[in-house]
Amino acid sequence: MGYGSYQATDWQKLKQSRGINASSEVKDMFAKSAKDKYLPKYFDKRESFDSVDSPDSTPIIIAFDDTASMGYLAKEIATNALNKTILEIYDKKPVTNPHVCCAAFGNNTDNAPLQVTQFEADVRVAEQLFDMYIEQGGNGYSGDPYVWYFAAKHTKIDSYEKRNKKGFLFTIGDDFCKNSVIKGMEKWELKEIFGDDIKEDLITPEQAYEMACEKYNVFHIIVKPLCLPKRAMENWETIAPGHTAIIYMQEHVSYIPEIIISIMQLVNGANKEDVLAQWEGDLNTRIWVGRAIQRIEV
Repeated sequence: MGYGSYQATDWQKLKQSRGINASSEVKDMFAKSAKDKYLPKYFDKRESFDSVDSPDSTPIIIAFDDTASMGYLAKEIATNALNKTILEIYDKKPVTNPHVCCAAFGNNTDNAPLQVTQFEADVRVAEQLFDMYIEQGGNGYSGDPYVWYFAAKHTKIDSYEKRNKKGFLFTIGDDFCKNSVIKGMEKWELKEIFGDDIKEDLITPEQAYEMACEKYNVFHIIVKPLCLPKRAMENWETIAPGHTAIIYMQEHVSYIPEIIISIMQLVNGANKEDVLAQWEGDLNTRIWVGRAIQRIEV
């Protein structure tokens, strides 16, 4: 997928047609139940292909935690962050021809631990985002490794296969990664969620992360961690050293687009001073983006 082009007016029309505004609640913005077309076990791969509109496509996966503690994140992404991120990509041009895919991940105990849209270059990615089910469950471990496994095994991207150029994958959440205390994704999980039969007894988070890193530049953004910030960073740095950003306050989720753009620029060779200088028109943005990416090393 990945045809067409993105227009800000299309986003506004979509929100207006659905009656979505700043006072809308999560339960009113998204689907009432999970749909098969977004569940990985019902499709083989999500595809990002070059086209006349996108001759040098860059696949970008934005995956967010949809558990109970993160309902505000789903709302922020749906009402503001996704639109702003895409517009900033076109404005700042950190990558060429963005193809965006959204994913919502929960816990292993959820009815729908992972839902994924198509890769799209136009407003259809937002249409599909609103069509997903934000479960707001809990009482399990974080599903970030499901996203990594999906990216590694269930995407087909021309950027990598034709040009050996990695895409980008961002997971966003407030919890520890499913870590070595709980050993990893077991056979039954991968069969249940993806329909995959694997030879291994389990795939550890570290293995899933490394698998995704073959085709994607993989980063995690912690938002107001449930545990102490230091403990959260220590946990994530064991999985994704130098690839973890942190947002210290819930109200600062509005800076997610700037954080994503800044990380993309760093990956493509910019230095942090120049990256932060572009946000100097708003001192708060520069300060909080700077704090978020201070431990990013690429």
